[in-house]
Order: sequence, then C-alpha cells, then structure tokens
Amino acid sequence: MTPPPVTSGTRLPEIWSAPLTPRPDVRGHFVEVFRASTLAAATGVDLPVTQASLSVSRRGVIRGVHYFPDGPGQTKVVSCVHGAVLDCVVDLRVDSPTFGRWTATRLDQDAPHALYVPRGFGHSFVSLTEGAVMLYLCDVEYVPDRELTVHPFDADLGLPWPAEPEPIVSERDLAAPTLREARRAGLLPTI
Repeated sequence: MTPPPVTSGTRLPEIWSAPLTPRPDVRGHFVEVFRASTLAAATGVDLPVTQASLSVSRRGVIRGVHYFPDGPGQTKVVSCVHGAVLDCVVDLRVDSPTFGRWTATRLDQDAPHALYVPRGFGHSFVSLTEGAVMLYLCDVEYVPDRELTVHPFDADLGLPWPAEPEPIVSERDLAAPTLREARRAGLLPTI
C-alpha cells in the first residue's frame, strides 16, 4: 500500500481506499496488498490481522450487504486479487451523520486497490468477471452466527448494481431485511 492518499478517496470519510503498486518484471508482477504501518499512518488504526480469507465468485454474483451488529465484529481490508468487482460499503451506524450512505469502488487485478472497511459498515460487492477472487484481511476471526445482512436490492439504499448479467444472490441475502426494517428491529450497529 504505497503511498497513502491525502483523503479517503471515497464518499465516506471512514472508508479508506489505497492504490496498490504492482512491481513487474520478466516473471510477472508482485503486489504488496497490506502494510500495517501504511494503514495506521492514513487512518490511525492498528489492524492486527488474525484471519485471511478468499472468496471466488461467478460473474454476476452479489455478496452482502454483510455486517456485524454492536459488539464483536470485524474490521477488514479487502482487495480483488483476480478479476474485477464493484465493491460497495454502506454506513449502517444508526447514529452516524452518514447513516445509509454508501460508496462504490471498482477493485480489480489490473489497477489494484485495497479498501479499509471498519466496524459498523456493511460490505457488499458484485463480481464483474468470471472467477473474481476477493482477499479479506480481518482483525478478528469470523463468527458466522454474528454476521447479519441487509437486502442488497433495498430501494432506499439504491446500490449501483449493473443491469447485466442476471444477478446471482444467496437465499440468505435475498431474505434479508431492508435497512429500514433492520433499523426498526434494532439490528443495526451504533457508533
């Protein structure tokens, strides 16, 4: 992650996007995906990575909007290491001045970026290519029973999903409440 941008580069100040610099040679290229000191210098956050995960998605797959309610959750740095995705992060903190706002960032292997997603924000993406691979670097281990989801097609959010191809979405995400329903049910995080 070199060098940190002067601003977050996104519509939400807490979400930090950093360009990654490929170092090519005759063998291919090398990309440094994460450096704790760079993230700390840009955000003031020390991210102890305790879990690294990969997801592989078919073209048109939409994952999320996933988040953790108050209490133990995950802060993460994500990047697309193969293919391309449109990554969306939504502020789900009910007492935040940017509650319900989102930012979208194209992440891809040809112009690599890392995206910092703190607790209290929902994370989602659509795979723009076949076999897109996302890398997640997380500060705590994933606990499936704690993760919740907001409906990815919530009209109030209006996330910028492409019209083509036909979306592929899990039953769990399709059954998720809208942002308004999750707020009424007390399922959303606070600052």
